[in-house]
Amino acid sequence: MLRNLRLGRVAIYLSVLVTTLLGSPRPNWAQAQSPFLGSVPTGQASGATLELSLREAFDRALKYNLGAVESGQNMRAAHAVRLRALNALLPNLSGRVTAAVEQINLKALGFSLTIPIPGLSIPTIVGPFSVADARAYYSQELFNWSDIKNWKSASESERASQFTYKSDRDLVVLTTGTAYLLVISDAASVDSVRAQVKTAQTLYENDLDQNKAGLIASIDLLRAHVELQTQQQRLIAAENQLAVDKLALARVIGLPNGQEFRLTDPVPYAPLEDITLEQALQQARSTRPDYVSAQAQVRAAELTRQAAAAENYPSLSTATDFGDIGSPNFGTSHETFAFALTLNIPVFQGSRVRADKLQADAALQQRKAELADLEGKIDDQVRTAFLNLRSSSELVAVSKSNIDLANQTLTQAQDRYKAGVADNLEVVQAQESVASANQSYIASLYAYNLGKISLAQALGIAEQSALQYLGVR
Repeated sequence: MLRNLRLGRVAIYLSVLVTTLLGSPRPNWAQAQSPFLGSVPTGQASGATLELSLREAFDRALKYNLGAVESGQNMRAAHAVRLRALNALLPNLSGRVTAAVEQINLKALGFSLTIPIPGLSIPTIVGPFSVADARAYYSQELFNWSDIKNWKSASESERASQFTYKSDRDLVVLTTGTAYLLVISDAASVDSVRAQVKTAQTLYENDLDQNKAGLIASIDLLRAHVELQTQQQRLIAAENQLAVDKLALARVIGLPNGQEFRLTDPVPYAPLEDITLEQALQQARSTRPDYVSAQAQVRAAELTRQAAAAENYPSLSTATDFGDIGSPNFGTSHETFAFALTLNIPVFQGSRVRADKLQADAALQQRKAELADLEGKIDDQVRTAFLNLRSSSELVAVSKSNIDLANQTLTQAQDRYKAGVADNLEVVQAQESVASANQSYIASLYAYNLGKISLAQALGIAEQSALQYLGVR
């Protein structure tokens, strides 16, 4: 039963992470691991045990989680794309100073100098002679509607990447909070199973004494021994799972490899109030950064399509140079300049523009479809979070009551056994009921707190409000 409860909690954990981080469940979790489950380990492990609060775990994860790091770099890359698009609209200014020695073959250039004047000879080789030239060059696209639209599209894409970064930070908080809560749940399970081991040990020692005195049969002693070893096996498994999940938490937040730590925030049960489903849905549609990002991506795709259509429009550019040239040096120089204004009118560009328009329109339709899908996804996530909160809150209340009933049953079974009116089978069964009730309470509390942080992420406010939702100061 303990194993089934444990598998149930792990299934909830993986389901939330796979669905949230990867978009849809993946059959091969090990091969399709999300970057939000990794990090950039920073620092050196110390010999002391680190006291780790939930706030500190969030702070570390937002700095060192691999998903956050990659998202931040993606935002920088989007900024670079916008700068590159802007460069097409900016002037290019450069300067150059040259000193050259030249010799020219006029005949090779097509000059055939044959003048029938006796005694006059004009050479076909001119030079060598020196030339000094200092010159500034200026060029700019004065008007290109396609470049203007591409720059605006890149600006919207950069804005979308900024909101994607905010959304990814919410996912980092969700992942970290889930891992932190799982370790808390594991620690509670270890404490619960350890208490059951102690109870089973007491029962076994008592039965051993009574068996030696001939008061109980050997089968009762064997039953008590089996129960003790069963609880010991559960304790070994629970302690191992706690250690494994602590490693996973350390990976998420980027702790130094091998760093020992202890959690300081127990995150007990705290009811979530003052929010209705309709308020949550309205808030999610207005504050979800991934939704704002998707809207910006649609606008960027629309501008890209307009830029593709504008490739058929005329464009105006200029090219100018001004400098000082002389031979053999600047002592005999004189300024020279050239100014050109070019109007480019596309007449026939093959199928390139049509292909660009078709590709841009296909991308636009994809972005629109993704935006519509995200609207439904937001509605589904918020409603699911509310359903999970309501059911898990009820489960917490029922399981807490069940613990009291199971403990009363165990007390009565122990009293009946001591009075000699029942064998230890009732005691063993009551112990199993207590263990099951404790694990049910731990699992329901974990699910309820996970539901609260999932709701914060569904509303797009996980980074700002996760601690408040969990009741951690």
